[in-house]
Amino acid sequence: MNETTITNMSKKRYGLAKKIAGNIIISVIFIVITLIVLTPLLITLFASFKTQVQVGTDFPLKPPTKLMWDNFVLVFTKGKILLGLKNSLILVVLTILINTILASMVAYVLARFQFRFKKVLLFIFLIGMLVPGFVTEIARFGIIRDLGLYNTIIAPVVIYAGTDLMQIYIYLQFINAIPVSLDESAKLDGCSLFGIYLRIILPNIIPAVATLAILKTVDIMNDMYVPYLYMPSDKLRTLTTSLMSFAGQRSGSIVELSAGVIIVMIPTLLLYIFFQKFIFKGIVAGAVKE
Repeated sequence: MNETTITNMSKKRYGLAKKIAGNIIISVIFIVITLIVLTPLLITLFASFKTQVQVGTDFPLKPPTKLMWDNFVLVFTKGKILLGLKNSLILVVLTILINTILASMVAYVLARFQFRFKKVLLFIFLIGMLVPGFVTEIARFGIIRDLGLYNTIIAPVVIYAGTDLMQIYIYLQFINAIPVSLDESAKLDGCSLFGIYLRIILPNIIPAVATLAILKTVDIMNDMYVPYLYMPSDKLRTLTTSLMSFAGQRSGSIVELSAGVIIVMIPTLLLYIFFQKFIFKGIVAGAVKE
Protein backbone atom coordinates (compact mmCIF):
# COMPACT_ATOMS: atom_id res chain seq x y z
CA MET A 1 0.00 0.00 0.00
CA ASN A 2 1.40 3.37 -0.98
CA GLU A 3 1.29 6.54 1.10
CA THR A 4 -1.69 8.01 -0.82
CA THR A 5 -3.83 4.95 -0.18
CA ILE A 6 -3.00 4.99 3.53
CA THR A 7 -3.86 8.69 3.72
CA ASN A 8 -7.25 8.16 2.03
CA MET A 9 -8.08 5.27 4.36
CA SER A 10 -7.17 7.42 7.36
CA LYS A 11 -9.42 10.19 6.12
CA LYS A 12 -12.32 7.74 5.63
CA ARG A 13 -11.84 6.31 9.13
CA TYR A 14 -11.69 9.81 10.59
CA GLY A 15 -14.82 10.82 8.72
CA LEU A 16 -16.64 7.67 9.86
CA ALA A 17 -15.57 8.19 13.47
CA LYS A 18 -16.65 11.82 13.31
CA LYS A 19 -20.06 10.82 11.92
CA ILE A 20 -20.54 8.16 14.62
CA ALA A 21 -19.53 10.62 17.35
CA GLY A 22 -21.98 13.19 15.95
CA ASN A 23 -24.82 10.65 15.91
CA ILE A 24 -24.03 9.64 19.50
CA ILE A 25 -24.08 13.26 20.67
CA ILE A 26 -27.39 13.92 18.89
CA SER A 27 -28.90 10.74 20.37
CA VAL A 28 -27.78 11.71 23.87
CA ILE A 29 -29.29 15.19 23.45
CA PHE A 30 -32.62 13.74 22.29
CA ILE A 31 -32.63 11.24 25.17
CA VAL A 32 -32.01 14.03 27.69
CA ILE A 33 -34.78 16.18 26.17
CA THR A 34 -37.15 13.20 26.21
CA LEU A 35 -36.40 12.53 29.88
CA ILE A 36 -36.95 16.19 30.73
CA VAL A 37 -40.38 16.08 29.05
CA LEU A 38 -41.48 12.65 30.30
CA THR A 39 -40.28 12.86 33.91
CA PRO A 40 -42.95 15.34 35.12
CA LEU A 41 -45.61 13.37 33.23
CA LEU A 42 -44.54 10.10 34.85
CA ILE A 43 -44.47 11.71 38.31
CA THR A 44 -48.00 13.03 37.77
CA LEU A 45 -49.24 9.70 36.39
CA PHE A 46 -47.79 7.70 39.29
CA ALA A 47 -49.11 10.20 41.86
CA SER A 48 -52.63 9.93 40.43
CA PHE A 49 -52.75 6.24 41.39
CA LYS A 50 -51.23 6.62 44.87
CA THR A 51 -52.55 7.60 48.26
CA GLN A 52 -51.65 10.88 49.93
CA VAL A 53 -49.34 9.02 52.32
CA GLN A 54 -47.50 7.26 49.48
CA VAL A 55 -46.94 10.54 47.67
CA GLY A 56 -45.31 11.96 50.80
CA THR A 57 -43.08 8.97 51.52
CA ASP A 58 -42.30 7.25 48.19
CA PHE A 59 -39.74 8.34 45.62
CA PRO A 60 -41.65 10.39 42.98
CA LEU A 61 -40.67 8.06 40.12
CA LYS A 62 -41.58 4.91 42.04
CA PRO A 63 -44.60 3.21 40.40
CA PRO A 64 -47.65 2.71 42.63
CA THR A 65 -47.96 -0.68 44.28
CA LYS A 66 -51.76 -0.53 44.01
CA LEU A 67 -53.86 1.44 41.56
CA MET A 68 -56.14 3.86 43.45
CA TRP A 69 -58.97 4.35 40.98
CA ASP A 70 -60.94 6.14 43.71
CA ASN A 71 -58.88 9.25 42.94
CA PHE A 72 -60.35 9.42 39.44
CA VAL A 73 -63.89 8.71 40.68
CA LEU A 74 -63.57 11.56 43.17
CA VAL A 75 -62.31 13.90 40.47
CA PHE A 76 -65.34 13.15 38.27
CA THR A 77 -67.79 13.77 41.11
CA LYS A 78 -66.13 16.61 43.01
CA GLY A 79 -64.52 18.34 40.04
CA LYS A 80 -67.58 18.08 37.75
CA ILE A 81 -65.41 17.03 34.84
CA LEU A 82 -68.34 16.30 32.53
CA LEU A 83 -69.65 19.85 33.01
CA GLY A 84 -66.17 21.17 32.27
CA LEU A 85 -65.95 19.01 29.14
CA LYS A 86 -69.28 20.32 27.88
CA ASN A 87 -68.27 23.96 28.38
CA SER A 88 -64.87 23.36 26.80
CA LEU A 89 -66.47 21.79 23.73
CA ILE A 90 -68.86 24.73 23.41
CA LEU A 91 -65.90 27.12 23.50
CA VAL A 92 -64.03 25.08 20.91
CA VAL A 93 -66.93 24.81 18.44
CA LEU A 94 -67.99 28.46 18.63
CA THR A 95 -64.43 29.77 18.49
CA ILE A 96 -63.36 27.64 15.53
CA LEU A 97 -66.45 28.55 13.50
CA ILE A 98 -66.07 32.29 14.09
CA ASN A 99 -62.30 32.31 13.87
CA THR A 100 -62.17 30.29 10.65
CA ILE A 101 -64.70 32.50 8.86
CA LEU A 102 -63.21 35.81 10.01
CA ALA A 103 -59.54 34.91 9.54
CA SER A 104 -60.01 33.30 6.12
CA MET A 105 -62.12 36.21 4.87
CA VAL A 106 -59.58 38.78 6.05
CA ALA A 107 -56.79 36.78 4.40
CA TYR A 108 -58.85 36.56 1.19
CA VAL A 109 -59.26 40.35 1.08
CA LEU A 110 -55.58 40.98 1.81
CA ALA A 111 -54.44 38.47 -0.80
CA ARG A 112 -56.79 39.34 -3.68
CA PHE A 113 -57.58 43.05 -3.36
CA GLN A 114 -55.44 46.16 -3.64
CA PHE A 115 -56.43 49.13 -1.52
CA ARG A 116 -54.86 52.04 0.30
CA PHE A 117 -53.01 51.38 3.54
CA LYS A 118 -52.93 47.65 2.88
CA LYS A 119 -49.30 47.40 3.98
CA VAL A 120 -50.08 49.51 7.03
CA LEU A 121 -52.85 47.09 7.97
CA LEU A 122 -50.50 44.12 7.61
CA PHE A 123 -47.96 45.94 9.77
CA ILE A 124 -50.60 46.57 12.45
CA PHE A 125 -51.48 42.86 12.46
CA LEU A 126 -47.78 42.06 12.85
CA ILE A 127 -47.46 44.45 15.78
CA GLY A 128 -50.55 42.86 17.33
CA MET A 129 -48.82 39.46 17.26
CA LEU A 130 -45.67 40.84 18.86
CA VAL A 131 -47.38 42.63 21.75
CA PRO A 132 -47.67 40.31 24.81
CA GLY A 133 -51.20 39.59 25.94
CA PHE A 134 -50.71 40.79 29.51
CA VAL A 135 -49.88 44.30 28.23
CA THR A 136 -53.45 44.78 26.97
CA GLU A 137 -55.14 42.70 29.67
CA ILE A 138 -56.54 45.65 31.65
CA ALA A 139 -58.03 47.25 28.54
CA ARG A 140 -59.39 43.91 27.35
CA PHE A 141 -61.00 43.18 30.68
CA GLY A 142 -62.67 46.60 30.66
CA ILE A 143 -64.03 46.05 27.15
CA ILE A 144 -65.46 42.64 28.02
CA ARG A 145 -67.08 44.07 31.16
CA ASP A 146 -68.55 47.09 29.36
CA LEU A 147 -70.00 44.82 26.68
CA GLY A 148 -71.83 42.88 29.39
CA LEU A 149 -70.03 39.66 28.50
CA TYR A 150 -68.20 39.12 31.78
CA ASN A 151 -69.02 35.78 33.42
CA THR A 152 -70.63 34.48 30.24
CA ILE A 153 -69.36 31.79 27.91
CA ILE A 154 -69.24 34.34 25.06
CA ALA A 155 -66.38 36.30 26.70
CA PRO A 156 -63.67 33.68 26.02
CA VAL A 157 -65.10 33.09 22.55
CA VAL A 158 -64.64 36.78 21.68
CA ILE A 159 -61.09 36.71 23.06
CA TYR A 160 -60.07 33.46 21.35
CA ALA A 161 -61.61 34.44 18.02
CA GLY A 162 -60.28 37.98 18.00
CA THR A 163 -56.67 37.57 19.10
CA ASP A 164 -55.30 34.82 16.84
CA LEU A 165 -53.68 36.99 14.17
CA MET A 166 -51.17 34.31 13.18
CA GLN A 167 -53.94 32.42 11.40
CA ILE A 168 -54.36 35.30 8.95
CA TYR A 169 -50.77 34.97 7.78
CA ILE A 170 -51.06 31.20 7.46
CA TYR A 171 -54.22 31.54 5.37
CA LEU A 172 -52.42 34.15 3.28
CA GLN A 173 -49.75 31.61 2.36
CA PHE A 174 -52.38 29.16 1.16
CA ILE A 175 -54.47 31.72 -0.73
CA ASN A 176 -51.42 33.19 -2.48
CA ALA A 177 -50.67 29.69 -3.80
CA ILE A 178 -54.11 29.52 -5.50
CA PRO A 179 -53.89 30.77 -9.12
CA VAL A 180 -55.66 34.09 -9.69
CA SER A 181 -56.87 32.69 -13.02
CA LEU A 182 -59.42 30.62 -11.10
CA ASP A 183 -60.93 33.81 -9.69
CA GLU A 184 -61.03 35.41 -13.15
CA SER A 185 -62.72 32.36 -14.67
CA ALA A 186 -65.33 32.41 -11.93
CA LYS A 187 -65.99 36.11 -12.54
CA LEU A 188 -66.56 35.44 -16.24
CA ASP A 189 -69.12 32.81 -15.24
CA GLY A 190 -70.96 35.43 -13.19
CA CYS A 191 -69.73 34.40 -9.75
CA SER A 192 -69.77 37.11 -7.07
CA LEU A 193 -66.83 37.92 -4.82
CA PHE A 194 -68.42 36.02 -1.96
CA GLY A 195 -69.13 33.14 -4.33
CA ILE A 196 -65.45 33.03 -5.30
CA TYR A 197 -64.51 32.85 -1.65
CA LEU A 198 -67.08 30.17 -0.93
CA ARG A 199 -66.55 27.98 -4.00
CA ILE A 200 -62.86 28.46 -4.82
CA ILE A 201 -60.88 29.91 -1.93
CA LEU A 202 -62.42 28.04 0.99
CA PRO A 203 -62.27 24.53 -0.55
CA ASN A 204 -58.61 25.04 -1.47
CA ILE A 205 -57.56 26.07 2.03
CA ILE A 206 -59.22 23.14 3.79
CA PRO A 207 -55.80 21.72 4.85
CA ALA A 208 -55.05 25.01 6.59
CA VAL A 209 -58.51 25.11 8.15
CA ALA A 210 -58.14 21.58 9.51
CA THR A 211 -54.63 22.19 10.81
CA LEU A 212 -55.46 25.47 12.52
CA ALA A 213 -58.71 24.08 13.93
CA ILE A 214 -56.82 21.21 15.58
CA LEU A 215 -54.15 23.52 16.99
CA LYS A 216 -56.80 25.96 18.21
CA THR A 217 -58.71 23.14 19.88
CA VAL A 218 -55.61 22.02 21.77
CA ASP A 219 -54.90 25.62 22.77
CA ILE A 220 -58.41 26.23 24.11
CA MET A 221 -58.65 22.89 25.90
CA ASN A 222 -55.35 23.56 27.68
CA ASP A 223 -55.98 27.22 28.55
CA MET A 224 -56.81 27.99 32.17
CA TYR A 225 -56.11 31.72 32.36
CA VAL A 226 -58.88 33.14 30.16
CA PRO A 227 -61.75 30.91 31.39
CA TYR A 228 -60.70 31.33 35.03
CA LEU A 229 -60.55 35.13 34.71
CA TYR A 230 -63.61 35.75 32.56
CA MET A 231 -65.90 32.87 33.63
CA PRO A 232 -65.54 32.53 37.43
CA SER A 233 -68.96 30.94 37.85
CA ASP A 234 -69.00 27.26 38.86
CA LYS A 235 -71.59 26.59 36.15
CA LEU A 236 -69.13 27.83 33.51
CA ARG A 237 -66.06 25.90 34.59
CA THR A 238 -64.03 24.23 31.86
CA LEU A 239 -61.80 21.16 31.96
CA THR A 240 -58.81 23.18 33.09
CA THR A 241 -60.58 25.40 35.59
CA SER A 242 -62.13 22.29 37.14
CA LEU A 243 -58.64 21.54 38.46
CA MET A 244 -58.88 24.56 40.75
CA SER A 245 -61.19 22.49 42.97
CA PHE A 246 -58.17 20.43 44.02
CA ALA A 247 -55.59 23.22 44.30
CA GLY A 248 -56.82 25.05 47.41
CA GLN A 249 -54.72 25.32 50.56
CA ARG A 250 -57.31 23.57 52.72
CA SER A 251 -59.08 21.28 50.27
CA GLY A 252 -56.06 20.66 48.04
CA SER A 253 -54.86 17.13 47.41
CA ILE A 254 -51.86 16.12 45.32
CA VAL A 255 -53.35 12.77 44.34
CA GLU A 256 -56.67 14.30 43.30
CA LEU A 257 -54.97 17.12 41.44
CA SER A 258 -52.72 14.64 39.63
CA ALA A 259 -55.72 12.51 38.65
CA GLY A 260 -57.47 15.63 37.40
CA VAL A 261 -54.44 16.63 35.32
CA ILE A 262 -54.36 13.17 33.72
CA ILE A 263 -58.06 13.33 32.87
CA VAL A 264 -57.78 16.84 31.43
CA MET A 265 -54.73 15.82 29.40
CA ILE A 266 -56.38 12.80 27.75
CA PRO A 267 -58.68 14.66 25.24
CA THR A 268 -55.91 16.87 23.83
CA LEU A 269 -53.45 13.97 23.80
CA LEU A 270 -55.84 11.76 21.82
CA LEU A 271 -56.65 14.65 19.52
CA TYR A 272 -52.98 15.18 18.72
CA ILE A 273 -52.25 11.47 18.28
CA PHE A 274 -55.10 10.88 15.82
CA PHE A 275 -54.69 14.11 13.85
CA GLN A 276 -50.94 14.72 13.92
CA LYS A 277 -50.54 13.68 10.28
CA PHE A 278 -53.10 16.33 9.25
CA ILE A 279 -51.22 18.94 11.30
CA PHE A 280 -47.93 18.16 9.60
CA LYS A 281 -49.52 17.98 6.14
CA GLY A 282 -51.19 21.35 6.63
CA ILE A 283 -47.98 23.01 7.80
CA VAL A 284 -45.94 21.56 4.93
CA ALA A 285 -48.60 22.39 2.35
CA GLY A 286 -48.58 26.02 3.45
CA ALA A 287 -44.80 26.20 3.19
CA VAL A 288 -44.58 24.97 -0.41
CA LYS A 289 -45.48 26.99 -3.47
CA GLU A 290 -45.71 25.43 -6.90
